[in-house]
Amino acid sequence: MIKPVALLACAALLVGATAAKTPDEIANAALRVAPVFDGHNDVPEQLRERRKNILDGFDFTNTQSTADAASDRAAMMTDLSRLKVGKVGAQFWSVYVSADLPEPQAVQATLEQIDVTRRLIARYPDRMQLCLDSTCVVAARKAGRIASLIGMEGGHSIGGSLAVLRQMHALGARYMTLTHFKNTAWADSGTDAPAHDGLTPFGVKVVREMQRLGMLVDLAHVSEATMADALATGGPPVIVSHSNARAINHHARNISDATLRLIGANGGIVMVNFYPPYVVEAARQWSAARDAEQARAKALYRGDPVAAAQVLTDWDKANPMPRGSVADVADHLDHISRLIGADHVGLGGDLDGVDTTVTGLEDVAAYPALFTELARRGWSQADLEKLSSRNMLRVMKAAETYATAHRNDVPLENETSF
Repeated sequence: MIKPVALLACAALLVGATAAKTPDEIANAALRVAPVFDGHNDVPEQLRERRKNILDGFDFTNTQSTADAASDRAAMMTDLSRLKVGKVGAQFWSVYVSADLPEPQAVQATLEQIDVTRRLIARYPDRMQLCLDSTCVVAARKAGRIASLIGMEGGHSIGGSLAVLRQMHALGARYMTLTHFKNTAWADSGTDAPAHDGLTPFGVKVVREMQRLGMLVDLAHVSEATMADALATGGPPVIVSHSNARAINHHARNISDATLRLIGANGGIVMVNFYPPYVVEAARQWSAARDAEQARAKALYRGDPVAAAQVLTDWDKANPMPRGSVADVADHLDHISRLIGADHVGLGGDLDGVDTTVTGLEDVAAYPALFTELARRGWSQADLEKLSSRNMLRVMKAAETYATAHRNDVPLENETSF
């Protein structure tokens, strides 16, 4: 017979073995069962800027040799090999086009970005799979392929037309960011002078039509007033595809605690960004100082852009950006999860959409380092799984359920004016 003391000793050993899991082991276990589902990657923008959307001769299995000294471009941050190392199982590819384009041109450019994204996915059928819903995401991951979804970045891409919105959805777009850096005629951006105090009545229609279609409403880039108006429409959970906490970094692209609470109450998720000026307050301050120096140089050397550019080059060399680290990104995730819960966080690295990142998260291979840092801080495997992909899948399913319930609703129509 085994004595009670011996049983207690065995139990203690088992408990000790469980408690002895290292942060790396906890992170790896989470990523094994719930690979990363990132909300925002700008490979399509790189294909347009670097290759004019020509895929012939482009090798997406390895892009580390894509640096271009002539155009001062670093190598791309994304390829299939590094996505595998980074444990990425699903990705929203951003079909961003500049908000400076006239809207008819923006619509055309967005169509071209959707086209090149779909062609890229089709070139690697054993590694990537175009997905239009959460069921496909799960199936693609089980088959060992990266579930590839399309997100539109900026409401200028629909040219003020609900009909265009519907056609973009038909072509595969599964979220739309309501604005980019500039206001649209129907919604205020967070980085432009307020024009509408949030959403116009037409802007509310855009949100409701997106919800009817099952298209996720993305509140990255928009003003706090626009966030509040979008959330006030009700409906399924929203996403914020690549933004951070304003309590840590007061950038206009980030989200106040008051609005974070509204997003939590809505069931939505905030997907944290890796760009230093949005992550590290010192980098935001650096960016403002650089803007001031650029304006000063232009004023000092009017009519001499070469001299003005040299002043800024010299300033950059003497004043490198404070990049921050993995720990700084973890601080934002800690803050958001403590405020509204681990059910409301995700990752939207903005990789290949920015020229630099925090140290340690330079490319898509680096996600595990962030999970290890969070495990070191006490995040459980269950909460890491929520962060990696379970939260995003929950939000997608909720949007799909809402769309199914409203599939017999009559499509909304444009009014004569905004």
